[in-house]
Amino acid sequence: MTAPQRLVIATRASRLALWQAEHVRDRLQSLYTGCKVELLTLTTRGDQILDRTLSKVGGKGLFVKELETALLDGRADLAVHSLKDVPVDLQAPFELCAMLDRADPRDAFVSNQYGSLSELPAGAVVGTSSLRRESQIRQRHPHLVVKPLRGNLDTRLGKLDRGDYAAIVLAAAGLQRLGMAQRIRSLLEPEDCLPAAGQGALGIEIRNDRNDLRAWLAPLASEHTTACVAAERAVSRTLGGSCQVPLAAYAQLDGGTLTLRALVASPDGQRVIRCQHAGPAAQALAIGEAAAQELLSNGADTILAELLDSPAS
Repeated sequence: MTAPQRLVIATRASRLALWQAEHVRDRLQSLYTGCKVELLTLTTRGDQILDRTLSKVGGKGLFVKELETALLDGRADLAVHSLKDVPVDLQAPFELCAMLDRADPRDAFVSNQYGSLSELPAGAVVGTSSLRRESQIRQRHPHLVVKPLRGNLDTRLGKLDRGDYAAIVLAAAGLQRLGMAQRIRSLLEPEDCLPAAGQGALGIEIRNDRNDLRAWLAPLASEHTTACVAAERAVSRTLGGSCQVPLAAYAQLDGGTLTLRALVASPDGQRVIRCQHAGPAAQALAIGEAAAQELLSNGADTILAELLDSPAS
């Protein structure tokens, strides 16, 4: 296989997105020492619309469209994403060709006054960007007030520091990657707040006609992460998951056995439907699909129908 001479990575302009793209750049340059790897920095619609929640303005696809345009017109060869931001119904001519080793998949509790959600007094305001977190917080801590929180990581932390929120909940991996782990007061275990499908993992997107890129990027892929995320995304895909659905899916691999936990909830946290499935890692997709079908059978279909009929959908 001939080594690449020049590669261009499309990335969002946020500090975290740049870290992720630079991480992939460094990995590629260590693999292909003669290759020049450049970044193409773009601003997406998701970065521009900050006054409304993602569920009301088009969902996660807002973070990838401009990057995909750069792949289509040849300005970039690959795009690097947080996998939880990549729509599960990725359409041709695009594909996810490599999923890197996963970082911490958990959510992080961040506050300047309190050590955990359980320490917050009644009426305290918690900020989060996701319906998934909101519904689980509301279920376990109904005395708290949950309000939307948009913006990049620095913007969200700034709103906390101004006193707009008593606490905020963020993905732990982002804080850790940017050297801000000291802001984490506690980590929410999956039993308390089940992560989003793909949370903590990075994915590389290419055009599906780029066989050369698929081969060059293969050494970056993690079999472990790929199996877990395949099961998680299968849950979301089967349920038609988007930012409009409080949906969580988290898989763990122990030896050759993959164990998947998943849930669908109503946004107010009054109804939370959970399931757990396990099986051989080679059957990751089937495990995810079976979990989704169990959720539907146990009442998730009713919740999803209500959400699709609501004005916010």
